[in-house]
Amino acid sequence: MKDVAHSLREIVQTLYPELKKLEEPAVSEKDSPSKWSKKEILGHLIDSATNNQKKFVMAASIPNLDIVPYAQDEWVALQAYQKTDWENLVSLWYFMNLHLAHVIEQAEASVLGNTFTIGGAGPFALSFVMKDYEQHLRHHMRVILPHLNLHSEFKMVY
Repeated sequence: MKDVAHSLREIVQTLYPELKKLEEPAVSEKDSPSKWSKKEILGHLIDSATNNQKKFVMAASIPNLDIVPYAQDEWVALQAYQKTDWENLVSLWYFMNLHLAHVIEQAEASVLGNTFTIGGAGPFALSFVMKDYEQHLRHHMRVILPHLNLHSEFKMVY
């Protein structure tokens, strides 16, 4: 999984300075009241990082686990990312993802086949979810940073 961790670190290092260049009010603008702003998308990515950290650690220690899904819209609203300082969000996203890369890199080969379900969907192998995490990140970053070439297949199924 060292290559997966390296790839995640590389994209995070590339995107971090680009995210820091963005400023208010652009990051708070919404296309419609029902759409997330760039702040809220980044908040969702922070939630994704924290939820995936939990998945990675739990699946490595408990085979055949069922994980409760999280209500992403509710989480974004409850944490009021729209009212959060952009620089703080960017820093939190950056350090959470560096830590996730570390967790991925430390995963023992013997646990990568461990599976889990999410709200009854799956099973998903730990190795698949670790690899797929970056695709989820790229998917949302294409909206936040449309000027960058972030092409990749988006295959997240959970």
